[in-house]
Amino acid sequence: MKSSVEEIRRRFDADVERFSNLQTGQSSTIDAPLSLKLVVECAAAISPGAKSVLDVGCGAGNYTLALLQRLPGLRSTLLDLSQPMLERARQRVAAAGATQVETIQGDVREVDLGEGRHDVILAAAVLHHLRTEAEWRVVARKLFASLNPGGALFVSDLVDSAIPGVKAVMWNRYGQYLASLKDAAYRDHVFAYVEREDSPWPVTFQFDTLRAAGFAAVDVLHKNACFATYVAVKAAS
Repeated sequence: MKSSVEEIRRRFDADVERFSNLQTGQSSTIDAPLSLKLVVECAAAISPGAKSVLDVGCGAGNYTLALLQRLPGLRSTLLDLSQPMLERARQRVAAAGATQVETIQGDVREVDLGEGRHDVILAAAVLHHLRTEAEWRVVARKLFASLNPGGALFVSDLVDSAIPGVKAVMWNRYGQYLASLKDAAYRDHVFAYVEREDSPWPVTFQFDTLRAAGFAAVDVLHKNACFATYVAVKAAS
């Protein structure tokens, strides 16, 4: 049985301090600092005149904080299951110079994201909680609708592979990375956690779903083993 939404919420409620630091909060994520840097650089290049950002599964706000350094003064909407995470993110983002900060506690599958409200959408380490193809289709359409014309969605997440042989190689590489951080017991702990809580999907499936939702172009920014970072762009009017 996979973890319920409530179980996931409680876990993040208790882990605000760790996720307030990119280095410690994402240590089990390969190339987390590089992925963050690429998202920020590409967001500034694609949407230099951006006025608003939606951070889905914002955690303690690391991605929005980094984006504000390149695109200062953004109106920031923060969405997360965890109220303690949202409060920490709100404090940090407001202090970093966001012109307006709105927080929404809830599940991206259920909340109203509005239409044509955002120039940039960030979704870091959150979409792997979508359990079914139907949920992916619903969320992809909501994210597309919430973007302004010419806006961009940036995803950085745990992913799977569609080809069994490739999957075996990639997860073996990830296992080696985890063991190198600590030991084999840590690797097994993380793998058990992923099995219980996460539902990663192949990048190819995600791209197909986003294109079907209306995105005009999708491109990979970075991929290493079981982690990928990419951008999907909505056509300009």
